[in-house]
Formats: sequence, C-alpha cells, structure tokens
Amino acid sequence: MGNSKLASWKWSGKTDHYNVRDHKIDKITIHHMAGNATLANCCTSVQARGGSCNYCIDSNGKVGVMVDEKYRSWCSSNRANDMRAVTIEVANDSGEPNWHVSKKAMAALIKLCVDICKRNGIKKLNYTGNTSGNLTMHKWFEATGCPGPYLSGKFGYIAKQVNAKLSGTSSINKHTAKFKSYKVKITYKGGMNVRKGAGVSCALVKGVMAKYGFIYTIVAEKVVDGQTWGKLKSGAGWICLTGFAKKV
Repeated sequence: MGNSKLASWKWSGKTDHYNVRDHKIDKITIHHMAGNATLANCCTSVQARGGSCNYCIDSNGKVGVMVDEKYRSWCSSNRANDMRAVTIEVANDSGEPNWHVSKKAMAALIKLCVDICKRNGIKKLNYTGNTSGNLTMHKWFEATGCPGPYLSGKFGYIAKQVNAKLSGTSSINKHTAKFKSYKVKITYKGGMNVRKGAGVSCALVKGVMAKYGFIYTIVAEKVVDGQTWGKLKSGAGWICLTGFAKKV
C-alpha cells in the first residue's frame, strides 16, 4: 500500500502518533485545519495536539503526506474509524463562522479522494449523513465543529463528484428524463424555507415551510453551488437537501 502520487510533499518532522492498521481501508474522513495553514504548519499543529493525519491540502491545492497511508492516523478521536479511514486535513482560506475552502483546495480534495478510492478498491463513496457511510466527519465522533460549516455542507457534492469520476460519468449535473422520485424527511429543527427555484438566490415562497419531521416527495434535483436542491411534488417550490433532509 503506497501513498498517493498526487502528494508532492512529505512531512519530515516528528511523527509518533499513529499505529499499524488492523482493518482494510474502506473509508475517507475529511477534516478542516481551522486556519489557512501551510502543510508544514498543519503537521506541526496536529502533532502538538497529540494527533496526526494521513494527508493535508493547502489553499493552493498542494497535497502533502504526514503519516503514510498504510498506517492509522490519530485524527478522528475514534480508533475504529481511523483504522479504516484515510484522513485528510484541508486548509481554510477564510475563518469563522463558515470556514471556507478555496476552489483549488476543493479540486485537489476531490482528486485525492478519487485516487484513494481507486487504489484501495473503494467502488463508491457513500455519504449518509451519519457514521454508517464511508465518508465521515470528525464531529460525528467527538464534540467538535470539524470540518466546519462549509465543508460539512459539501460532503454530498464531494461524494457525487468522486463517484462520477469513478464511474466515468462525464457530468453529474445532467439528469435523465426518467428521474425517479423519492421521499425525504426534514431533519433541520427550524424547518426549511421553500424557494421558487433551486439556490439561495431564488425568491422565497411566502408563507410556505417544509416542516421539521415531515416527509416530502422530491420529483427533481439540481446541484447549485455544491448543494443539492429538490423540487417538491406539491409544486410549492424547491428546498435545499444538503445537510437539512435525509432520504426515507
């Protein structure tokens, strides 16, 4: 098991927070650096906290290795997850509250995930919104905000992009005429605004909300700015599905 050839840098400093894996790699866990750190500064910071990561990505899209992929990093505060996951720290090009990630870093992250999947026989990234999938978040295992609001909202997008490249699909934004409708349950306790079109730039439908805990039928999808939007069967409008609803 080697490292990704996408990595052009490797940490040469102290690294003593890792173990030999006892499980085949079948997951990826994405973290954020909570700062616009260089690759070296990321590794220094993680090591100082008693942890490590397999890969790190800076805001220019440069990929580095801290701990060889064949080892379990100390990254997710969960031994079982880290034994199975390749862990990736991604730099933020802006701070609180959103912790944004640059386009170059996002592109590099998607390419790295594709490469990890291909080399480890992972046929598909399955983002479920919880630990049952093979694309996981740090905050599901510990009381932390990692990987931040921006990256958290991009996990569905990342999985779709990676899976499209794994399957050889030229575009994930093209939908066939035979779209298969499905049902979702609203998981956001405040309820969801309904908009006249897909995307936050579209006007709100006045007096209409998708209520917390209620189930709605989705008859069309669109991906706008990395978020998946669903068209309600009632014809009332569109709701954002990424991070606010789950399939039932």
